[in-house]
Amino acid sequence: QVQLRESGGGLVQAGGSLRLSCAASGGTFTDYLVAWFRQAPGKEREFVAAITSSGSRTYYVDFVKGRFTISRDNAKNTVYLQMNSLKSEDTAVYYCAATNFYRDLKRDNEYKYWGQGTQVTVSS
Repeated sequence: QVQLRESGGGLVQAGGSLRLSCAASGGTFTDYLVAWFRQAPGKEREFVAAITSSGSRTYYVDFVKGRFTISRDNAKNTVYLQMNSLKSEDTAVYYCAATNFYRDLKRDNEYKYWGQGTQVTVSS
């Protein structure tokens, strides 16, 4: 059983930066691919980025490429999402999720473990 806990959200002006953290406990962290999803009010949850268990490969949705960077520190059981050049449309609750088996890593139903989410609000 893996527990995930996000932190680092907050209020930031457009053009600013935030770094989200996803701390894991329980289980063997290095067995899991970890992803970030987000959900804006009135919208469906959407994939943002993912990183493989070793950290050797990363994946991004097109609208964050070049602005967001996902990374992990397996010694600290933590995955990060560095978000730069934030836009008002990035406002959402951000969730981290983990899975050790997947066919399509962009589908949220592929993930077994989820954090509680952290709010990111970007003011224009």
